[in-house]
Amino acid sequence: MNKSPNTALVVLAFFSIYFIWGSTYLLNKVAVTELPPFMLASIRFTTAGILVFILCKMLGISLAITKKQFLNTVIAGFLFLAFGNGIVVWALKYVDSGFAALQISAQPLVVLLMMWIIDGKKIKPMSIVGVILGIIGIYLLVSQKEIINQENSILGMGMIFMCLLSWSYGSLFVAKANLPLNYFVNTGYQMFTAGILLMIASNLFGETWSYPTEWSSPTQISMILLILFGSIVAFTSFNYLLKTVSPEKVATSTYVNPIIALLLGWYFLNEQITPQSIVAAAILLTGVYFINTTKKLLIFARFRGRMGRKVKQD
Repeated sequence: MNKSPNTALVVLAFFSIYFIWGSTYLLNKVAVTELPPFMLASIRFTTAGILVFILCKMLGISLAITKKQFLNTVIAGFLFLAFGNGIVVWALKYVDSGFAALQISAQPLVVLLMMWIIDGKKIKPMSIVGVILGIIGIYLLVSQKEIINQENSILGMGMIFMCLLSWSYGSLFVAKANLPLNYFVNTGYQMFTAGILLMIASNLFGETWSYPTEWSSPTQISMILLILFGSIVAFTSFNYLLKTVSPEKVATSTYVNPIIALLLGWYFLNEQITPQSIVAAAILLTGVYFINTTKKLLIFARFRGRMGRKVKQD
């Protein structure tokens, strides 16, 4: 018999995926103003991966995985973290953190279209409405003169769109791939290998590395928060919620994260929130709601099933 989930832990986990993940845009924006983007992301994920491995050892969790599982974690780590997150950090040099979060909130729309193109999944009528609303919302968001006129803003928008493609394909990949069933082990390998890939990219792009003691206090604090909370706590909370509550509830972070990012960017970095951005956000997130509701979050459900099998084995 499955135990009822601990209410306090569920509340804390939702706080993590709502507010901590929403704050990572601000933290990355602060850090990338001083540090090279690939170096920043490499240090974040390599360190977080090592800490997860240490945690596994302390909990007596075996880190042994098959060659196929290792290869798949490398691929997933590249799609989600090395490319998917590393390029977003780079793009934050050119766009506001709140704007980036809103653009990224369109991921369910891209996932739906990829499922249609790659898997041949039919798009239901309500999902079509969601796609139309999502496209309108994105257009209103990226067509603002205040944003387009900013230096390299179009480059930043294009980079984030490429990340959307990477994350969306990664979602389809992990739904079918043979990955370690223990989410600590899975997360640790993805983060560590992504960090190594980002380190290679950093050297290829000729980024200049520096010691943490040379960073400013805001950058040091941002990096610590990104490693401990943005990477380990929030991602662990995400996986915990996938096996304790419905995937639809977990996906509500899609609507909360961009709002948190917008407010934090406005309050701490004086980022502008235009009336058109508010309208675009409302239309875009409504479209995302229609898409998530009608397709029943197939990918999240599959992943939750994988976690459920692991719980039964344990």
